[in-house]
Amino acid sequence: MTLLSYDRYCDEILAQTDTLRATLKGADLTANVPSCPDWTLRQLAVHVGGAHRWVGEIVRGRATEDVPEEKVPGAAGPGSDDPAALDAWLAEGAAATVEALREAGPDTQVWTWAWERSTAFWARRMTHETAVHRADAALAARVPYTVDAEVAADTIDEWLRIVSFAQEGGDPEADELRGGGRSLHLHATDVPGAEWLIEFGEDRFTWRHDHEKATVALRGSLTDLMLVFNRRLEPTSSRVEVLGDAELLDFWLDRSSFG
Repeated sequence: MTLLSYDRYCDEILAQTDTLRATLKGADLTANVPSCPDWTLRQLAVHVGGAHRWVGEIVRGRATEDVPEEKVPGAAGPGSDDPAALDAWLAEGAAATVEALREAGPDTQVWTWAWERSTAFWARRMTHETAVHRADAALAARVPYTVDAEVAADTIDEWLRIVSFAQEGGDPEADELRGGGRSLHLHATDVPGAEWLIEFGEDRFTWRHDHEKATVALRGSLTDLMLVFNRRLEPTSSRVEVLGDAELLDFWLDRSSFG
């Protein structure tokens, strides 16, 4: 498993946004989002579109520090409750951000909150921000959710890096993901080689793509593994299988639930 190309990430931001827009069309925008219970479907969409515009502002301005949301034009959402206005606002924001990312290229240095201070980080982050929140929208709209295998695998890879970064930075919950010689194995049943082994070392956890017996294993389609890993599908779902110490999987999901 490797990173997607920068161009692919830019393409995916647009594609994921288009699919999100299709999910929203005809849906009840006042419906509660089960996986983000503080939000309605419309608020979820505004969150995604606002994130796109925020990143676009960072990239266009070659920001060297965080940009406050109130300084991002249009980030609060469209000026109308009309669903058509929301649809156009989502499309315009994604297109403008991708245009800024393409113009900057992958190696331009900009502010990020993470381990990598470059536009490449934001292209990847916005791909998965949109893909995962699209799953939230699908849950709220009660429609099926599918995602490309390469995107799903990279979503898991990126989340592991984010949790590792949090642990390195002293996050108290992520800090507990260590010790005891325990391990967690993710095994996609529909994509050859899509496996992850997460090992709890004395000081921190590490991961690699490998097939080994672990303390607990989670098996299922790659999309469903990604959804469980991002807490969008319960590990007790009949769509996945948990073998071994289910409490360890619950522990991981609980301690990596920030963000």
